[in-house]
Amino acid sequence: MTRGYISIGSNINKDVHIPASLRALEQAFGKLAISSIYESEAVGFTGDVFYNLVVGFDSDEEVKAVAKQLRQIELDNGRTRDSRKYAARTLDLDLILYGDLIINDGRLQIPRDEIEHYAFVLEPLAEIAPNLKHPASHVSYAELWDKFDKTELKQKRVTPSWASTK
Repeated sequence: MTRGYISIGSNINKDVHIPASLRALEQAFGKLAISSIYESEAVGFTGDVFYNLVVGFDSDEEVKAVAKQLRQIELDNGRTRDSRKYAARTLDLDLILYGDLIINDGRLQIPRDEIEHYAFVLEPLAEIAPNLKHPASHVSYAELWDKFDKTELKQKRVTPSWASTK
Protein backbone atom coordinates (compact mmCIF):
# COMPACT_ATOMS: atom_id res chain seq x y z
CA MET A 1 0.00 0.00 0.00
CA THR A 2 1.42 3.39 -1.01
CA ARG A 3 0.59 6.67 0.74
CA GLY A 4 -0.11 9.51 -1.67
CA TYR A 5 -1.00 13.16 -1.30
CA ILE A 6 -3.16 15.28 -3.59
CA SER A 7 -3.31 19.06 -3.70
CA ILE A 8 -6.86 20.25 -4.44
CA GLY A 9 -7.78 23.72 -5.67
CA SER A 10 -10.79 25.49 -7.12
CA ASN A 11 -11.94 29.05 -7.73
CA ILE A 12 -15.02 28.41 -9.90
CA ASN A 13 -18.06 27.14 -7.97
CA LYS A 14 -15.62 25.93 -5.33
CA ASP A 15 -18.43 25.17 -2.87
CA VAL A 16 -19.68 22.59 -5.38
CA HIS A 17 -16.46 21.21 -6.87
CA ILE A 18 -14.36 20.76 -3.73
CA PRO A 19 -16.97 18.62 -1.92
CA ALA A 20 -17.64 16.68 -5.15
CA SER A 21 -13.92 15.97 -5.51
CA LEU A 22 -13.69 14.75 -1.91
CA ARG A 23 -16.59 12.35 -2.48
CA ALA A 24 -15.02 11.07 -5.71
CA LEU A 25 -11.60 10.65 -4.09
CA GLU A 26 -13.09 8.81 -1.14
CA GLN A 27 -14.97 6.53 -3.53
CA ALA A 28 -11.76 5.84 -5.46
CA PHE A 29 -9.33 5.47 -2.54
CA GLY A 30 -11.32 5.00 0.66
CA LYS A 31 -10.73 6.99 3.82
CA LEU A 32 -8.88 10.27 3.29
CA ALA A 33 -6.73 12.38 5.59
CA ILE A 34 -8.08 15.88 4.90
CA SER A 35 -6.32 19.14 5.75
CA SER A 36 -8.01 22.37 6.66
CA ILE A 37 -9.22 24.48 3.75
CA TYR A 38 -7.21 27.57 2.89
CA GLU A 39 -8.45 30.57 0.97
CA SER A 40 -5.76 32.17 -1.15
CA GLU A 41 -5.40 34.72 -3.88
CA ALA A 42 -4.94 33.57 -7.46
CA VAL A 43 -1.28 33.14 -8.41
CA GLY A 44 -0.03 34.19 -11.85
CA PHE A 45 -3.31 35.80 -12.94
CA THR A 46 -6.13 38.00 -11.67
CA GLY A 47 -9.16 35.99 -10.62
CA ASP A 48 -11.44 34.93 -7.80
CA VAL A 49 -9.90 33.52 -4.64
CA PHE A 50 -9.14 29.82 -4.47
CA TYR A 51 -9.94 27.20 -1.91
CA ASN A 52 -6.97 24.87 -1.47
CA LEU A 53 -6.38 21.78 0.63
CA VAL A 54 -4.37 18.58 0.64
CA VAL A 55 -5.63 15.05 1.15
CA GLY A 56 -3.70 11.90 1.94
CA PHE A 57 -4.81 8.47 0.73
CA ASP A 58 -3.58 4.89 0.43
CA SER A 59 -3.58 2.91 -2.80
CA ASP A 60 -2.18 -0.20 -4.45
CA GLU A 61 -2.54 1.41 -7.88
CA GLU A 62 0.42 2.29 -10.10
CA VAL A 63 1.19 6.00 -10.01
CA LYS A 64 0.08 6.58 -13.62
CA ALA A 65 -3.28 4.92 -12.90
CA VAL A 66 -3.78 7.26 -9.93
CA ALA A 67 -2.90 10.29 -12.07
CA LYS A 68 -5.39 9.12 -14.70
CA GLN A 69 -8.15 8.82 -12.06
CA LEU A 70 -7.41 12.37 -10.91
CA ARG A 71 -7.67 13.71 -14.46
CA GLN A 72 -11.03 11.97 -14.86
CA ILE A 73 -12.36 13.50 -11.63
CA GLU A 74 -11.25 16.92 -12.90
CA LEU A 75 -13.07 16.33 -16.20
CA ASP A 76 -16.16 15.12 -14.35
CA ASN A 77 -16.14 18.48 -12.56
CA GLY A 78 -16.01 20.64 -15.65
CA ARG A 79 -12.25 20.95 -16.15
CA THR A 80 -11.29 21.15 -19.81
CA ARG A 81 -8.17 19.57 -21.28
CA ASP A 82 -7.06 22.90 -22.75
CA SER A 83 -6.83 24.62 -19.34
CA ARG A 84 -3.87 26.96 -18.99
CA LYS A 85 -1.54 26.69 -15.97
CA TYR A 86 -2.40 30.15 -14.62
CA ALA A 87 -6.16 30.41 -15.08
CA ALA A 88 -9.41 30.07 -13.19
CA ARG A 89 -10.53 26.47 -12.80
CA THR A 90 -13.39 24.39 -11.56
CA LEU A 91 -11.04 21.82 -10.08
CA ASP A 92 -7.32 21.18 -9.97
CA LEU A 93 -6.11 17.85 -8.57
CA ASP A 94 -2.34 17.44 -8.45
CA LEU A 95 -0.69 14.28 -7.24
CA ILE A 96 2.11 15.92 -5.26
CA LEU A 97 3.59 12.84 -3.53
CA TYR A 98 3.32 9.09 -4.00
CA GLY A 99 5.36 7.15 -1.49
CA ASP A 100 9.05 7.94 -1.94
CA LEU A 101 8.79 8.12 -5.73
CA ILE A 102 10.79 10.71 -7.61
CA ILE A 103 9.45 11.05 -11.16
CA ASN A 104 9.86 13.66 -13.87
CA ASP A 105 8.00 12.20 -16.83
CA GLY A 106 6.29 14.84 -18.95
CA ARG A 107 3.10 15.91 -17.17
CA LEU A 108 3.81 13.63 -14.21
CA GLN A 109 6.22 15.21 -11.76
CA ILE A 110 6.55 13.80 -8.24
CA PRO A 111 7.30 15.34 -5.85
CA ARG A 112 5.70 18.45 -7.31
CA ASP A 113 7.79 21.63 -7.22
CA GLU A 114 4.71 23.45 -5.92
CA ILE A 115 5.24 21.84 -2.51
CA GLU A 116 8.24 24.03 -1.76
CA HIS A 117 7.15 27.11 -3.71
CA TYR A 118 3.52 27.73 -2.76
CA ALA A 119 2.11 28.18 0.73
CA PHE A 120 -1.28 26.91 -0.45
CA VAL A 121 0.32 23.49 -1.03
CA LEU A 122 2.95 23.38 1.71
CA GLU A 123 0.87 24.59 4.68
CA PRO A 124 -1.94 22.03 4.31
CA LEU A 125 0.61 19.27 3.58
CA ALA A 126 2.59 20.19 6.70
CA GLU A 127 -0.67 20.16 8.65
CA ILE A 128 -1.56 16.54 7.80
CA ALA A 129 1.95 15.10 7.31
CA PRO A 130 4.28 17.22 9.47
CA ASN A 131 6.88 14.51 10.09
CA LEU A 132 6.91 13.11 6.56
CA LYS A 133 10.14 13.93 4.75
CA HIS A 134 10.49 15.25 1.22
CA PRO A 135 11.81 12.33 -0.88
CA ALA A 136 14.61 14.40 -2.43
CA SER A 137 15.71 16.83 0.32
CA HIS A 138 14.81 14.55 3.25
CA VAL A 139 13.54 17.58 5.20
CA SER A 140 10.19 17.25 6.99
CA TYR A 141 7.22 19.24 5.74
CA ALA A 142 6.89 20.84 9.19
CA GLU A 143 10.49 22.09 8.87
CA LEU A 144 9.90 23.29 5.31
CA TRP A 145 6.80 25.19 6.48
CA ASP A 146 8.67 26.69 9.46
CA LYS A 147 11.38 27.98 7.09
CA PHE A 148 8.92 29.17 4.41
CA ASP A 149 9.01 32.94 3.79
CA LYS A 150 5.63 34.12 5.07
CA THR A 151 6.23 37.87 4.73
CA GLU A 152 3.77 38.22 1.85
CA LEU A 153 1.49 35.32 2.76
CA LYS A 154 -1.97 35.86 1.28
CA GLN A 155 -3.95 32.91 2.56
CA LYS A 156 -6.06 32.07 5.57
CA ARG A 157 -7.76 29.01 6.98
CA VAL A 158 -11.52 28.99 6.32
CA THR A 159 -14.41 26.71 7.17
CA PRO A 160 -17.09 26.78 4.46
CA SER A 161 -20.52 25.64 5.66
CA TRP A 162 -20.21 22.33 3.77
CA ALA A 163 -16.85 21.62 5.46
CA SER A 164 -18.04 21.91 9.05
CA THR A 165 -19.13 18.27 8.90
CA LYS A 166 -16.04 16.83 7.15
